[in-house]
Amino acid sequence: MSNFKIIELILDEDNDISGVEAISVVENPAIEEDFIALNSQEIKLAEVSSEKRILMGALLVPNKPIYRRNGEDEYYVYFSKETILKTSQKFLMKGNQNNSTMEHQYALSGLSLVESWIVEDEVHDKSRKYGMNVPVGTWMGSVKVNNEEVWNDFVKTGKVKGFSIEGYYADKAQRPKDSLAELLAKTEEEEAEYMLGLVTGIIKGDKRVKGGKKIVMESYTDYPDAVSNNAQKGIDLNEKIDNRCATEVGKIRAQQLAQKKPISVETIKRMYSYLSRAEEYYAEGDNEACGTISYLLWGGLAGKRWAESKLKELGELDG
Repeated sequence: MSNFKIIELILDEDNDISGVEAISVVENPAIEEDFIALNSQEIKLAEVSSEKRILMGALLVPNKPIYRRNGEDEYYVYFSKETILKTSQKFLMKGNQNNSTMEHQYALSGLSLVESWIVEDEVHDKSRKYGMNVPVGTWMGSVKVNNEEVWNDFVKTGKVKGFSIEGYYADKAQRPKDSLAELLAKTEEEEAEYMLGLVTGIIKGDKRVKGGKKIVMESYTDYPDAVSNNAQKGIDLNEKIDNRCATEVGKIRAQQLAQKKPISVETIKRMYSYLSRAEEYYAEGDNEACGTISYLLWGGLAGKRWAESKLKELGELDG
């Protein structure tokens, strides 16, 4: 690990979207801590059901190196106790308790964070009762699962083993600013890395298939042809320079838009966020600049305008 740089991630307290937006149940948690499934015999509450369906686990562990890789760039990120405390508080203050996803791929319904606490004692903390020897300063959580499909098909079968988080954070250390193209590439890398996961849809459990529930994606294809045309133009321009511009996130996004694929509300938010930040690097007429190509891959100005309008229509953006 000594050969890799280590980056501390911090909350940008001047940015409302900074922090954790959702909790994901995953097979391989980024923090490498398994959750524990609790039943009615293990936890006593005022009202006890036959099967409580509560998952308890670590959400963030302080000073724990988390491996990250962007292409050939390998490094570690970590969170301090102070950042974790602020993160846990902000998550609740923003009312994100019901925001959850599966493997950072699908937003879920029926999962709620019902307990949240910071470990303060190495001996007497509740986590010790269930064999979780996490350090002081760890953000712990208990999630109630009122989703039959998730519980029966993923929890009971052991397909998911822990929690992971999704959100935005900033580097504590300033990165060097060398050129517009490099700035844009780093901006897009942040879009991929600081999310710590990518939400691509919403599961609705109201239709059954083969005895289970059918996954239905809440998504949209009503973006203008100009958005698709911009994405295709970005793809074509990038091919001419051996695809040296943009990260995999941008390239995947371009394929979705060019092929008029459905995109989720969460993806629209990512589009608007990215395009708002990256537009200053767009140079019309400079068809070899990464700033221009990457901006087009995400839909360009037409994409920004549509994303802004759509988010306002859906009540996801003020104004």
